[in-house]
Amino acid sequence: MNLANWLTATARRWPDAPAIFAGETLHATYGAFAARAAAMAGALQTRFGLRAGDRVAMFLHNGPEYLELLNAIWWFGGIAVPVNAKLHPEEVGWIVENSGARLLISDAPHSMATGCACVTLDDLAEFWQGALAPGPVDLPPGALAWLFYTSGTTGRPKGVMLSHDNLCAMAQSYALDVDRPAADQTSLYAAPMSHGAGLYNLIFTRLGARHVIPASGGFDPAEIETLAARFGNLVMFAAPTMIKRMVDHARHSGFDGQGIRTIIYGGGPMYAQGLAEARAQFGDRFAQIYGQGESPMTITALHRDMLADHTQPNAAARHASVGIAMSGVELRITGADGTSLPPGQPGEITLRGATVMRGYWEAPEATAAALREGWLHTGDIGVLDADGFLTLTDRSKDLIISGGSNVYPREVEEVLAHHPALSEVAVVGVPDPEWGEAVVACAVLRAGAEVSADDLRAYCRAHIATFKIPKRVVFYDSLPKNNYGKVLKTELRARLAGRGG
Repeated sequence: MNLANWLTATARRWPDAPAIFAGETLHATYGAFAARAAAMAGALQTRFGLRAGDRVAMFLHNGPEYLELLNAIWWFGGIAVPVNAKLHPEEVGWIVENSGARLLISDAPHSMATGCACVTLDDLAEFWQGALAPGPVDLPPGALAWLFYTSGTTGRPKGVMLSHDNLCAMAQSYALDVDRPAADQTSLYAAPMSHGAGLYNLIFTRLGARHVIPASGGFDPAEIETLAARFGNLVMFAAPTMIKRMVDHARHSGFDGQGIRTIIYGGGPMYAQGLAEARAQFGDRFAQIYGQGESPMTITALHRDMLADHTQPNAAARHASVGIAMSGVELRITGADGTSLPPGQPGEITLRGATVMRGYWEAPEATAAALREGWLHTGDIGVLDADGFLTLTDRSKDLIISGGSNVYPREVEEVLAHHPALSEVAVVGVPDPEWGEAVVACAVLRAGAEVSADDLRAYCRAHIATFKIPKRVVFYDSLPKNNYGKVLKTELRARLAGRGG
């Protein structure tokens, strides 16, 4: 299948229905949305010689053209490579090189060594005027649609291979497990469209709903309140840190959630107190998902109706969980030997189903480690209760989730390890009221060397994205280690929390 057919089907049925808004301004009807995607596809083929199977990197901030370009890539059978707009050029260059992308499309010109052609959205607009491609091409089962780079403990991101079939199953699971989408709803993109929030466009496109990209291009609580009042029936994905900022702003503005239908949260821990405060301010307008890039937005969910149900005797425990297995996956908790564990026992969360990736791009060893006998091993630890509700007890061993963005300590450590003043460094996450977790670097100086925390942060800024830069740098005479010389990050976290000296 080809997901671009969902757009063409909707455009044929409701060509005059409003489709994409830039803020409060109509950008395109569904008829125009499909026509612009077809024209872009034609330009990508004729101007750049792209063909089915070619990778196209999208280094873009949120904008109305994002949805058009995504469908244009699929239109001719290309593979979209979404790149986080917050990444450092060095990181972008590595992703483009590893994916073998033939073209990089960005908001503005960039001077980076990518090894492929680069074009801005403005340049592309000149090429596709008058261009046209025939209807979306037929694709074989398993054809790739989305090559999403997710960071790994090896220090380099891995390309998660997701097919059109994977994303179709993901979109359908939204309707079954998260909320009830409809044509009269408005999908708001305040979180990065290069991530799961962007993939939520699929079910709304298929149903002919409205897509609204904030004029700011991102997250602004005051703007969201205005858009909720303007459009109504608004649905959005938000990290828990975003919800906290919305609540803080609403307490001053008096906004009570009117105009918002559902806020789907995920991408980090939502603490019970935070959820209680959000409900008190906005009412029961929430749903929760737990997923990974390897099974995007689709491992477990607390449907909107589940989170609004306070009648169950164990409602509090259920609301503190991450929900039940989504309809497209089979979930189990396994021990170290790979055998299934009974309810109540913690173990690794593993799953299989229609949403699970095909593997990692050109990384057979990593694929073999993650996909074993058809099961995806998440690296996350959890407990299932007797009713099938999953509670997370830990995340992947070292993963830090700061402001809804994943930060793997090894990426930061790799940079700091090159600084001549440091002999050792370890990076951990600590609880933070604003960001959920804050990145903290624990450093040991070389004998006779001097460097400040600000100097180290500036050094990081030259090599990695801003959101990965340590919020704090703490200097130690030595780092705690076990008998094998491995740094004990649990002890570092305890020290930073004031419990271990």
